[in-house]
Amino acid sequence: MARFRTWAGIALAGALTMSLAGCSATGGKRAEDARKAAAAHGGGAVDTPRWTFAMITHSGDGDTFWDIVQSGAEQAADKDNIDFLYSHDDEAQQQAQLVDAAVAKKVDAIIVTLAKPDAMKAAVARAEKAGIPVITVNSGSAESKAFGALAHVGQDETIAGEAVGEELNRRGRKNVICVLHEQGNVGHEQRCAGVAKTFAGQVENLYVNGTNMPDVQSAIEARLQADTSVDAVVTLGAPYADTAVQAGRGAGSEAEIDTFDLNAKVAAGLRDGTLGFAVDQQPYLQGYQAVDLLWLYKYNSDVLGGGKPVLTGPQIITKDQAAALAEYTERGTR
Repeated sequence: MARFRTWAGIALAGALTMSLAGCSATGGKRAEDARKAAAAHGGGAVDTPRWTFAMITHSGDGDTFWDIVQSGAEQAADKDNIDFLYSHDDEAQQQAQLVDAAVAKKVDAIIVTLAKPDAMKAAVARAEKAGIPVITVNSGSAESKAFGALAHVGQDETIAGEAVGEELNRRGRKNVICVLHEQGNVGHEQRCAGVAKTFAGQVENLYVNGTNMPDVQSAIEARLQADTSVDAVVTLGAPYADTAVQAGRGAGSEAEIDTFDLNAKVAAGLRDGTLGFAVDQQPYLQGYQAVDLLWLYKYNSDVLGGGKPVLTGPQIITKDQAAALAEYTERGTR
């Protein structure tokens, strides 16, 4: 259920300005270290004008996936001589207001996620009316073109879900729980629907409050205790994979835990067998490409995709692939 907050006008304006003033605090030391390391190997910046790009996502606080997206975007910004502003809010109405704040600052381009597209449509239209080019990233591939965005960078969530269903079939699974941690996120619904489309067994959607990890664990544990025939749990984000592992242990279940998205902890779980497989959509590449494509548009009026999404996934990662990617997951770029 959505949470509603009342903001006084002047307080909201101040908060939005502060949020756009620099990088999100969720970036963390590892993301900053990764950005610096990548920048050190990226050569000098281009000599094009010092444009300002804003990225506004639907991330909640502390989500390691978005640390990686932000890190990739910052590396591309360093290379492209871009003043990069990052802000986020997991409430769609507040995310839309952050887009409006970026428009008011007269930024040169905007990157935005469309996890809840209906709430974002008007704000994206206002950006485009102001002459600000927009690229969508990660979520909203189906709506991106209709909303007037130049391109969408990310994975097709339905195709990703279908890949998971096929992998579960190969593993002989019969009864799966698909854990949705953010109600109203169209990408999450598409993922689970994709799983159900190709999976030969039974799929049940389990809705949890992703902002409360103890509740997530309790909900998964209770479901596993109630149905001992469940032999796989699929989470839709890397931070929830370990919580599902703990829930499985608490329930005494031998169900395999699989997940969308990759980070260092997931990679370690794949290597030690705690997790079965992960679906990588390459978040670093999503952030990097979004900035780079906007730079190319500003510099040379280039557009990629031809109206279709520029796909960064899905890629199924198992134990062997995780070992090969260890160098990159440890530095926070995969």
